[in-house]
Amino acid sequence: MGSKLRDLRISPRRLLPAGLLSTTFSRSGGPGGQHVNKVETRVDLRLDLEGAADVIGRPSVERIRTRLATRLDRQGNLRVVSSKHRHQGQNLEAAWDRMETLIREALARPRKRRPTKPTGESRERRIADKKRRGRLKKDRTTPPEE
Repeated sequence: MGSKLRDLRISPRRLLPAGLLSTTFSRSGGPGGQHVNKVETRVDLRLDLEGAADVIGRPSVERIRTRLATRLDRQGNLRVVSSKHRHQGQNLEAAWDRMETLIREALARPRKRRPTKPTGESRERRIADKKRRGRLKKDRTTPPEE
């Protein structure tokens, strides 16, 4: 467990307690010279979804599992990794923000689509365009020989 854990705010009234989260740190790849080879700035933040079911409910956890299936580890924990910044604290904040955003988006219910009908004017425009295209194609043909 990391030292700077805080609750995840997934909505104005819903929090996931810090006890459901775990962090591990490791060395980041990429440029950075000596610094990148000796400092563990990469953050791996994981959320225990089984424990989260008690807080946000089983249906919400199942929704997160289906919508974020590619981000689950073998134990079924939601995983976010950040190595964008050169400082561990900034990567931790970036991972936290990403985790909150992912959970909010996964739990958001899509609006139901209301089927609409095309307007009369748009139908007329469509038919006129079809007739114009037909005339254009007809004009391209060579007239029959008599």
